[in-house]
Amino acid sequence: MNDLTIEEFNQQLQQWHGENIRIKKHELRDEDTITMNLDHISYETHTRRLDEYTPMHALYLHGQGQTETDAQSAQPLPSAYYEIPLEDTTRYQFLNDRFTLETARGTYTIEKE
Repeated sequence: MNDLTIEEFNQQLQQWHGENIRIKKHELRDEDTITMNLDHISYETHTRRLDEYTPMHALYLHGQGQTETDAQSAQPLPSAYYEIPLEDTTRYQFLNDRFTLETARGTYTIEKE
């Protein structure tokens, strides 16, 4: 797996605009799978955090999508984006058309469908 800088990660992910992607989140004992058509990407820095649960940085994947539930059914995303919390220590990797982001809270995998 190739480690990337945030800049390299952003450059490569920006090329996926218009693609159908799958995002798999593994946090503690929680696993989610989201599918969406990636419209665009944005980032945000939260300088005024109310608690430690609010991330300092966030990646927003914008687009229409759905989340798979435990009952093997799909529900629309509650908003037109999916947020991934980022940290200064986040590890960005890319291998075989798959991005992996590792944070202290969990692992996120982004791949084309």
